[in-house]
Amino acid sequence: MALAAGKLRHRVVVEQLVVNINSFGEQDPAQWVPFAEVWAAIEPLSGREFLAASQTQSSVSCRITIRTLAGLLPSMRISHRGKVYNIAAILSDPVSGLEYASLLCSEGANEG
Repeated sequence: MALAAGKLRHRVVVEQLVVNINSFGEQDPAQWVPFAEVWAAIEPLSGREFLAASQTQSSVSCRITIRTLAGLLPSMRISHRGKVYNIAAILSDPVSGLEYASLLCSEGANEG
């Protein structure tokens, strides 16, 4: 089952937390930096999905679907229109596992 491109209508930024070491060998404060900018579908979880997600991740409130992105990790986050979504789980598409990923997310800031 192919993912229709029209469903991916939101431009989002995948961000990763980076810690730099300065010239004195000291750790600078961690910063969220862009990893990739991709098209996505952002959907609230249905009642049944929300209850199922609540059994494992109490704060999961939405699903963000993107095309498969090499290097994507649950420690990253999604930024869209001033909102931050923390990634709780990354699920591959059930058919090929290669076309798209569903990210179960919660709203809120992920502190560095």
